[in-house]
Amino acid sequence: MNGPALGLIGFVICIALILARVPVAVSMGVVGAVGYGWVNGWASLAFVLGKAPFDAVFPYDLSVVPLFVMMGVFAGHAGLSRSLYNFVAAFVGHLRGGLALATIGACALFGAICGSSIATAATLGKVALPEMRRLNYRDSLAAASIAAGGTLGVMIPPSIVFVIYGLMTEQSIGKLFISGIFPGVVGMLLYMGAVHWTTWRDPAAGPSGPRVSVAQKLKSLREVWRVALLFTVVLGGMYVGWFSPTEAAAVGAFGAVLLSLMSGHLDRKMLSACMLETTTTSAMIFMIVIGASIFNFFLESTGFTQGAIEYIQGLGWNRWLVMAALMIFYIILGCFLDSVSMILLTIGPVFPLVNALAFDPIWFGVMLVSVAEIGMITPPVGMNLFVLQAVSGLQMQTITRGIMPFVTADCVRLVLLSLFP
Repeated sequence: MNGPALGLIGFVICIALILARVPVAVSMGVVGAVGYGWVNGWASLAFVLGKAPFDAVFPYDLSVVPLFVMMGVFAGHAGLSRSLYNFVAAFVGHLRGGLALATIGACALFGAICGSSIATAATLGKVALPEMRRLNYRDSLAAASIAAGGTLGVMIPPSIVFVIYGLMTEQSIGKLFISGIFPGVVGMLLYMGAVHWTTWRDPAAGPSGPRVSVAQKLKSLREVWRVALLFTVVLGGMYVGWFSPTEAAAVGAFGAVLLSLMSGHLDRKMLSACMLETTTTSAMIFMIVIGASIFNFFLESTGFTQGAIEYIQGLGWNRWLVMAALMIFYIILGCFLDSVSMILLTIGPVFPLVNALAFDPIWFGVMLVSVAEIGMITPPVGMNLFVLQAVSGLQMQTITRGIMPFVTADCVRLVLLSLFP
């Protein structure tokens, strides 16, 4: 059996283990180690196992990961999600479906300081769902708007997914962040369009709320200006060259801690909980990075990547047809994996193919995050759907009943990104 075939078998076994609920880091690490030892000898494997973990997590640039994670964790524990929700609801809550619109807007704003889809959905779910139930929103619309809005957390910068993609492909993290703003805003507007569509077809799904006075609007604005300032400093500082991505992450983490202090939520217990969550989340990501490094050693040793490129080029397909096939593959994979795991598992063999087809790597990064979002809300196994089920206690059938307009909105954005790269 030739090398590329062994690489393909290893790739399939790795995905099968992940689907069998074996942790992603363990799946990639074990398959990569056994495969590398099988192909190159067990003595060579000992060298790789000693080298790969250190080389994978030692680079200074990777320190951006725990810093952005820390920023998101402190933001989530500081009560900022409720302030953001109240701010958006003050302006749109009186419209039909207004609280669902407010949920999506708040998810977009919270995603700008969190960077995680699952965390955004879980945090806003605890805030928005009781409010929508109080106004007798249909559970299907309420849950779907939270699940879909949560995906904005991985598109609107600063995004952990963009950071991982940039580090693994040696692309500018700052450019990826800037490139994610417009698609993130478009996604938010399309989701709001999905809410309007749903309430137009069924007005009882999202009743109008009471109007809010100008004084209350100004009060809600005063509660969120600090969040806007933090986002502007972090992203603007990178854009104008004041900070490197790592320095921006450090400023963001410090700013999030400061916001927690100013909000009155930060005490010794919360500080301990936030630091523990930051440590465990960062360790999980680094373990996946190490597993991916070992797995990529195996794939490279088999010649799988080059063999795949030559095979696909030999098919004579138009490059856009190849890209469409890749997007479908990622949507399916995104139903089972979180975005970080999905990128680390596949970027080794896929990115050289993207370069060979002459696609812009920054544009591909945005497309990759877009399809990851679709996978996270695609029934029946989208990860955000399970997050909402855990937070709300609703039946999965109820949650999935309202999600299809939002999946359609994501597909429309994907088409727009393809037509106007």
